[in-house]
Amino acid sequence: MKKQKNYLKSPDLLPISQEGRKITTLGFSFMWVGMVVVLATFAIGGAGVMSLPLPLVVLATIIGSVAIGLFISLIADIGIEHGVSFPVYMRAPFGTIGTHIPSIVRGVAASMWFGINTYFGATAMNGILNMLWGFDSWLVCFFIFAFVQLLNTALGIKAVERFADMAAPTIILISIWMYLELSGTAAAEGRNVWTWTENPVTGGAAFTAFLVVIFSNMGFWATLSADIPSISRFIKAPKFERNWFKRNKGAIVGSLIALPLTQTFMIIIGAVAYIAVQNYDPVLALQETATGVVLGILLLMIVLAQWSTNISANIVPAATIFSNVGGPKFPFWAGVFAAGVVGTIVQPWSLFGIIIPVLLIVGGILSAIVGILFADYYLLRKRRVNVYDLYKGDGQFKYAGGVNVAGFISWIVGAVVSYFFPSYSFLIGFVLGAACYYLLCKYWYFQKYTQAEIEDPSDEKFLGITVGRDWNLEDEYADVEFRDAK
Repeated sequence: MKKQKNYLKSPDLLPISQEGRKITTLGFSFMWVGMVVVLATFAIGGAGVMSLPLPLVVLATIIGSVAIGLFISLIADIGIEHGVSFPVYMRAPFGTIGTHIPSIVRGVAASMWFGINTYFGATAMNGILNMLWGFDSWLVCFFIFAFVQLLNTALGIKAVERFADMAAPTIILISIWMYLELSGTAAAEGRNVWTWTENPVTGGAAFTAFLVVIFSNMGFWATLSADIPSISRFIKAPKFERNWFKRNKGAIVGSLIALPLTQTFMIIIGAVAYIAVQNYDPVLALQETATGVVLGILLLMIVLAQWSTNISANIVPAATIFSNVGGPKFPFWAGVFAAGVVGTIVQPWSLFGIIIPVLLIVGGILSAIVGILFADYYLLRKRRVNVYDLYKGDGQFKYAGGVNVAGFISWIVGAVVSYFFPSYSFLIGFVLGAACYYLLCKYWYFQKYTQAEIEDPSDEKFLGITVGRDWNLEDEYADVEFRDAK
């Protein structure tokens, strides 16, 4: 039993104290600026103006981005309040062993996104090197670019934030230039970007197309809304702050302001690119007219954007998950490079057209986990968590052989039904996952496996930063005091 207890106490997965939280509100916002600049974001804009005018696409994007930003902010409180990561908290709704299955699904998906974005960035890097020195090998660029990103992430969360601080202003300035260039190209073709639509639809078809844009934006970030605690546990937050909004200010500003603003602007660029040259990829669109230094600046922006996206949205979550599976002998930096290996093995350059649809489906399937996390954390435990037992192999989260059956039933129900409604998968998966989990646990599973924080919802015993607590698992006195209090 001692071995299992140690296995759950990987040093890189212990709760982060307030002193260890290094990401500022501005830093988290800058991380979002880089994260949303990916090819799939541009694709949503391009697909939107095929049937709707750009103002409606923008409105739908704002609605979808604000909605998913709200879900992200809600789940981020797990990391902010208790300092625990996604795979660690997943021990509560899925069990100390069961956590590995849904976590690995997310980890592999994140690694595959890493491979796709690295390929996208490597082609841009290859273009820069080709212009400067005549070098032409995107595959060599892929491995160089992958290694640099992995090394950046392995240096820790502060290195991730510092890169975002550097990249974000550059990305914003180049994005504005991209919009102006593409708008000019569209105008030269006699197309007003704010009124042109390829195949306009009306009535019910227009409403359906509007909803598709909303849920496309939500589904795209469904995966990160599940494992946001792996990042939010590093966001600075005040102790003894009981006001939810004030305590979560860092996450809220990033997820409800920076995300919607940047996502909307990138959607606009993808839409304008499609209007200009019938291709939502702004790199290909601008390469038709840009040359020399101008093209080099454009390609540099793509490199920085993919780098910023990968280290924050893909490598950190994947590495945290793989470290959780590997145990104490598999530290965070090893998880970082494991994510790189998985992202390379799938060969995104060969399966590019297949991987993105698959990952978007996986995002819908994972939306049920967001619902389960919401129901477990807010509706059942009411933000109070027996954090000490999250790290015990024989504690309350052992359930039946380390598996919470109610969690898996709820995940399967939400995932299966959402699969058949891909355009609305996030909402369906979330609602079904949350409802099933709440009912099964409240009236069945937690009757059988009692949960200390539900039986005795004490603030002093089970809240974290709200009552000024840093969960210190290495403090034996605190552990004994806690067990005696129970």
